[in-house]
Amino acid sequence: MLNLKFLGTGSALPEKVLSNRDLERMVETSDDWITTRTGIKERRIARDDVSTSDLAAAALTEACANAGVEPGDLDGIILGTSTTDTLFPSTACWVQQRLGIKGMFAFDVSAGCSGFLYALEIASALMAGGRGRRFGVIGAEVMSKVVNWRDRGTCVLFGDGAGAAVIGPGSGDSGILASSWGADGSLAPCLYQPAGGTQRPATLETVQENLHTVHMQGRHVFRHAVEAMASAALTAMDRARLTADDVDVLIPHQANIRIMEATRQRTGVPAERMFSVVDRYGNMSAATIPIAIHEAKQAGLLKDGSILLTTAFGTGFTWAAHAIRW
Repeated sequence: MLNLKFLGTGSALPEKVLSNRDLERMVETSDDWITTRTGIKERRIARDDVSTSDLAAAALTEACANAGVEPGDLDGIILGTSTTDTLFPSTACWVQQRLGIKGMFAFDVSAGCSGFLYALEIASALMAGGRGRRFGVIGAEVMSKVVNWRDRGTCVLFGDGAGAAVIGPGSGDSGILASSWGADGSLAPCLYQPAGGTQRPATLETVQENLHTVHMQGRHVFRHAVEAMASAALTAMDRARLTADDVDVLIPHQANIRIMEATRQRTGVPAERMFSVVDRYGNMSAATIPIAIHEAKQAGLLKDGSILLTTAFGTGFTWAAHAIRW
């Protein structure tokens, strides 16, 4: 076990709410169709002048305040995101600029919806290796800016937001009991943004063909997501010598309620112990798990000694899971 503690958590959500009823006026869909298939009722949408780093900086500021530390006193910032401010520098460096801090290392992790858990895994390894004592770990996305709003198969799913945690040395039995992570790059074309990188640089044609937006093979993603999230969670549980009855709170990646429920059933965790925010926020990619952790903590579900199980799946394909004693 790696002794560490979540010293503080925070979140940042845009004020604008886009409901299913609103989407009915934008694309051929219905509230019933979206709710039945995804469990999503509404999502948050960032203003045109708000970037991923803006939300990330706000979430990290709240997490630091909650932890009783200044952002400038962190030893490092690791940010999971697919919707970077710029191709370079990293969005984590833009977060430094937003907060007026410097000195500590800062970099992004590109693992899609698994980004926050990948970032947490890296931060915990750095802590174990003596490379720092307090780290800011963030998951942040502005998915609304990379969604094709004429594609009802994807635009109804995503929302914007950021969640953050400050982790530091644990005391007693708190910490990461076990983890599991991996990737399968052969499945990369099933969920990706085709243009904007070196494979297909931006041209007039790529913009006209909407190649700078999310492209997803929904059925493939669903099947692989359930298999990978459940397998990663069960592996983490086995390594931590936990049973389903030991888990107090299950927070899966909030992609849609059917994926979440199928994953929960395979882990055996009782239904009442799965925490969900997907109905209010939709799929916020790397931001879903840290925001859900923050809200579960605020709701009093995460107390000293609680066992938290997280699991995620994302573009790549990537997957990750953690068994944590709070």
